[in-house]
Amino acid sequence: MPANIGIKRRRSRKTYFCGNRSCPLAFGWHTLAQLLAGVAHSSSNTHILGVLPARWGSSRFPGKPLHLIAGKPLIQHVWERCQSCDKLDKILVATDDQRIFDAVIGFGGEAVMTSSEHPTGTDRIAEALLAVPQASHIVNIQGDEPLIDPALIDELATAMVNDPSLDMATAANPISPDDPAVLDPNVVKVVISLSGRALYFSRSPLPYFRNEVAGLTVFRHKGIYAYSRGFLERFVTWPPSALEQAESLEQLRALENGASILVISTSDTSPGVDTLEQAHEVEHLLLNF
Repeated sequence: MPANIGIKRRRSRKTYFCGNRSCPLAFGWHTLAQLLAGVAHSSSNTHILGVLPARWGSSRFPGKPLHLIAGKPLIQHVWERCQSCDKLDKILVATDDQRIFDAVIGFGGEAVMTSSEHPTGTDRIAEALLAVPQASHIVNIQGDEPLIDPALIDELATAMVNDPSLDMATAANPISPDDPAVLDPNVVKVVISLSGRALYFSRSPLPYFRNEVAGLTVFRHKGIYAYSRGFLERFVTWPPSALEQAESLEQLRALENGASILVISTSDTSPGVDTLEQAHEVEHLLLNF
């Protein structure tokens, strides 16, 4: 095992870590796709991995994962929420910073170091996946949502396992067409087919109501994803798509490449933490929970 890799284990399984597509590799691979192709894993058993991506260099809130909220680092709150999940076989924090890694190990969690050069959280998760060759499905749990509902995580995991035709699953909150969020470009909306699959995601109003339609629900996308392993390994080999670049939404890369994405309607409206002000609001909720 390389000297810079240390993973504290919640269960006694062998884990390891290799490089990533952004850094030169000592093993002769030069892309994440090539490295993933060299990792053997079993398809006979279901093993669900929860990954919490946590990077230091947030432009709006540097060092956010270690910001203390109600006496604990933000990332610890999310980790502890995930411990209540019934469907996750393993949980990892995927980080690019030694301080975050050390803090996670310090509170008894498991962490893996990843490149600081990854353009997206999905790339970071794909690298972390290399440490868990037995994983068949992955849930991407945002590391800045300390009030995430464990039942929602379990529901996404269950949906993926029960339907092999799915590439991905995600969640969305129904909102009123009159909600100001509909016009807010910082709020992603999604439209859903009659079969529950995503048709499109956008920062624009979606759908655009040229005519009033009684009973047509608007959905606010919630940034949590579950994937099959095979799909995630394919996804990171595709270049950013045109729609993805236009909207700055990487899930559009999946749709443009024909992915089937189940959207689960949820009442979980737990807030994330993007700013110091939001951290104060979440702390108030936690202290009065």
